[in-house]
Amino acid sequence: MTQHSSSVGTKTVAFQGVSGAYGEKAALACIEGAVPRGFDTFHEVFAAVTAGHAEIGVVPVENSLAGSVHQNVDLLLETDLHVVREIIVRVRHNLLALPGVNLEDVRRVRSHPQALAQCDGFLARHHLQPVAAYDTAGAARELAESGARDEAAIASSRAGELYGLSVLAEGIEDEPYNFTRFLVLSRNEPPRENVPHKTSLVFAVRHTPGFLVETLAELRGLNMTKIESRPRRDRAWSYLIYVDFEGDARDPAIAASLVGVLRKASFVKVIGSYPMAVGVVE
Repeated sequence: MTQHSSSVGTKTVAFQGVSGAYGEKAALACIEGAVPRGFDTFHEVFAAVTAGHAEIGVVPVENSLAGSVHQNVDLLLETDLHVVREIIVRVRHNLLALPGVNLEDVRRVRSHPQALAQCDGFLARHHLQPVAAYDTAGAARELAESGARDEAAIASSRAGELYGLSVLAEGIEDEPYNFTRFLVLSRNEPPRENVPHKTSLVFAVRHTPGFLVETLAELRGLNMTKIESRPRRDRAWSYLIYVDFEGDARDPAIAASLVGVLRKASFVKVIGSYPMAVGVVE
């Protein structure tokens, strides 16, 4: 676990990973003067904010190439924390190695499984063996500590700078449009802002033909940006439906739509209604 001390007038922001992680980039962007604090797992991020060890937390929920981060989607259902905004981070992967190491010296590459998958083409072209690690920046730090000269790591350029590694190749992801969407968590409900909002909703319906379509029809007229089903943990072969749509749940028309969903669904939870991301954190 990475520890950071907080000073007066600053807010501690919890993220998963170590310094140089993309989560740290989101943490630094979510509030002015943020003091990032890294944790080993996403569970610990949620717990830190809930217990007051951090004022805010950031967790990834979706990548534009790899899809949903299902662990966090499930954890959002279980928490009482409020989603106060979203942040979109540009992910640019770099191949990092110890100074003096050349690409032809490398045999294995360590990184988070999603990062490895996003660079699969590059790894295949150079006949590099992928090795899974729990975190991109963590893989960079471990490489620096191990001194292995036949290994490399996939991580951010900041991770390379922090751990004294050289960049062998920049932007090695297979697709250039690689973005990760983070949600910002707080114990406090956000004040209402007159800005474009997004609402995240989860519900379950009876296993009856056509009932899902009828429930979704209550959201007609809304611009849905995501819809996905996830298995329920407490009931076999039963599913939860996750929906994101544009709009503020406190607006009367949208509130009426949510009431319609509530009448039809067997379970409903509004995960959050929060300001949409403005621009991209590079």
